Amino acid sequence: MLINHLKIAWRSILKNKLFSFINVVGLSIGLCSALVIGAIIYFDFSFDTFHKDKDRIYRVTSLFKSGNDEFTNRGVPVPLMQTFKDGVSGVEEVAPFMSANFSKVENKSQEVILKNVNDGIFADEGYFQLFDYQWLAGNSQTALSEPAQVVLTKNTAAKYFPKKSPTDVIGSTLVYNDSINVKVSGVVADFEKNTDFKFTDFMSMSSAKMFGEKEIATSDQWNNTSSGDQLFFKVREGVDMAAIRSRLDALAKEHKNTAAWAADDERLFVLQSLPEIHFGGKSGDYPFNNSDHVASKTVLTSLSFVALFLLLLGCANFINLNSAQALTRAKEIGIRKTLGSSKKQVVRQFLGETFILTVLATLLSLLMAPFLLQQFSEFLPSGIDLSVLYSMQGILGIILLVTIVSILSGFYPAFVLSKFRPVAVLKGQFTKGDKGTRLRKTLTVFQFVVAQVFVIATMLVTKQLHFVMNKDMGIKTEAVAYVRLPWNDKSEVKKERLFSQMEKIKGLSKVSWGGNPPTSNNISSTILTYFKEENEMHQETEMLWGDITYLKTYGIPLLAGRERLNDSVKEYIVNERFAKALGFQDPAEVVGTFLKMDSTQIPVVGLMRDFNQRSLRSDIKPLALTGDWGNSNYSSFNAIHFDLGNNTDNWNETIEGVEQAWASVYPDQEIQVEFMDELVEGFYRRERSTVQLLKWATGLAILISCLGLMGLVVYTTERRVKEIGVRKVLGANLAQLNILLCKEFLILVAVAFAVAVPISWYLVQEWIESFAYKTELSWWVFLASGIGMAVIAMAVTGARTYKTANINPIESLRNE
Repeated sequence: MLINHLKIAWRSILKNKLFSFINVVGLSIGLCSALVIGAIIYFDFSFDTFHKDKDRIYRVTSLFKSGNDEFTNRGVPVPLMQTFKDGVSGVEEVAPFMSANFSKVENKSQEVILKNVNDGIFADEGYFQLFDYQWLAGNSQTALSEPAQVVLTKNTAAKYFPKKSPTDVIGSTLVYNDSINVKVSGVVADFEKNTDFKFTDFMSMSSAKMFGEKEIATSDQWNNTSSGDQLFFKVREGVDMAAIRSRLDALAKEHKNTAAWAADDERLFVLQSLPEIHFGGKSGDYPFNNSDHVASKTVLTSLSFVALFLLLLGCANFINLNSAQALTRAKEIGIRKTLGSSKKQVVRQFLGETFILTVLATLLSLLMAPFLLQQFSEFLPSGIDLSVLYSMQGILGIILLVTIVSILSGFYPAFVLSKFRPVAVLKGQFTKGDKGTRLRKTLTVFQFVVAQVFVIATMLVTKQLHFVMNKDMGIKTEAVAYVRLPWNDKSEVKKERLFSQMEKIKGLSKVSWGGNPPTSNNISSTILTYFKEENEMHQETEMLWGDITYLKTYGIPLLAGRERLNDSVKEYIVNERFAKALGFQDPAEVVGTFLKMDSTQIPVVGLMRDFNQRSLRSDIKPLALTGDWGNSNYSSFNAIHFDLGNNTDNWNETIEGVEQAWASVYPDQEIQVEFMDELVEGFYRRERSTVQLLKWATGLAILISCLGLMGLVVYTTERRVKEIGVRKVLGANLAQLNILLCKEFLILVAVAFAVAVPISWYLVQEWIESFAYKTELSWWVFLASGIGMAVIAMAVTGARTYKTANINPIESLRNE
């Protein structure tokens, strides 16, 4: 019986090739979107799910509050690590570690050298007790128990020791940073599954001092927090997490900063479960210093809704087209029932047809999926592919999806068509009634509501992105670049030699010493104190370090006062926002005042124009620029900034000159020239990916909606063929008939537009509020969207209605 149903279903599909093709295309678009988005969501939710007891592993992070401002740091003070090592009630295992970067790693026995190894950590045996690494050689209990020991991953060991097995590597010596001899004490397998723990060199914690890093056993700096100093632990089974949180709150209170300027500040220690780390927690920060991707649950939720709506559009399209076919299939059903088919058999027959069409659509969607995924490759992290679709759980998921879509798409047409009465149908007394018409109109309105929301959202998000990308940030971003000096090379002689050579390069109009560029994601801040009428004002201030040509290099004008006398004198230049924060109505009046940092009085000698320090999601913050005098242990001038000039033809030659100058001073170091316009563009990577997603979703939604509209047009025109014939006999011309037939569809598009406008306004308004600087939600965007959809609907309906209106009345009235 089943085989017979499938045979008949296949014949029916072949008989109605056009409708079958449209059904398959509509469903395949929705299914393809669901499969691709499902693979993306699965990728982000699969990180670090393979660790044993993952639900009992937590990371401690730091939360800072100052006035109305709040920010987080994924690191903790080093003494907190030792406190947990000494023992905290309810904690079973503790794994502190500190990020490590090595300028050079050398295997002298085989003459192998690797530069800029940035995926190392200082850790102890607790790390390997907490996380599930497979040991290929060495002992997890003792491999990091002594100074000058390192554990390598298998792939890293193969780079350092070519053609040697993990066992042969044990006991070998590596030279780190030219002079530090370290013995290999273990080799572990690389994680094969998705993970944020991409560390390659695990140096013993007791080796940290050899590399100039902190010792957790002796450090007492509770108010210094680095994002590279991480603390993980595993709780015992059944432990109440409230007790551990209370202990952390007590430690934060006990070691609060007692400085006067920090009286109103607060620091909390926050727990972050292992599954949450990949999503960046509350701050959306990268999981680790070496991470290149942070997932967003908000984005993934939005993707899920996009996939759901595209899938629902495909199902609605299927229902519309199948119910539109009722006129042509009514007699078939009547004959089937006359010959003894029951209602259940008819239902199964139509569900079978739906199932076959859905399977065909699924196969087509699997062919389309790699192409669709490729369209987002620029915005997706490396590692995302469609292999999960061909795994056992992926295949089961596809089977479940096919079953649900088949039932959702085919149940209503099967149920409605199976209710036809054979006697009435075979007598030609078949009528569908208003209920079916209302459903099809409702589905069509739903399709166009979704399409309109996507269209309006795409236009408004694109408008906002264009606004922020083209808004004057207050600094020069074109043709300005910088290079950071090697962090591990402290030679002042080399620094000055490189700077001197770069000043001589033809094409560089300005060359300056500095720290971070004016616009950056790297933030350094301090508290500056201002005395006003015997009252102290403590102002949190972002800091910039630059020489006396730094402002000119970035085109930042002085509005009042003067430039600093030299690069090392203790003087400040502040921005307008800083002056207003201190209460000056006229910002220029801040020039000549004195600020206090710790116990040092420092004059404000100049006022610079405000500029945006980060993306336009953030407001301008109080800022101070100063020279290289803040710390005797290291220089704040760790980068050289330069202007490439206006002659674009010479830029490549100029960059080559910079690279040659670098190679002559730092032959063992790789240069990385960073351009300001690329840095600014990177601020909006997520927004650009959102626009790309919306463009594709809009195109697919419009395509599916037009297919659904075509189904309604086919139904309506077939039902009104004789009416059209009568009107033509009575003198109606083609234009009048087209208007008559299209009017009904345009009303549906107008209703959809009226529903879509408030929905899209609410969604985009909520998103756009996250920007400190935003464009207007212009009325013309909504109007243009409505007109555009009306034109598209007219194009779809016009072709079909013109064909129907052009039928010879003799043909259409022959049976009357």
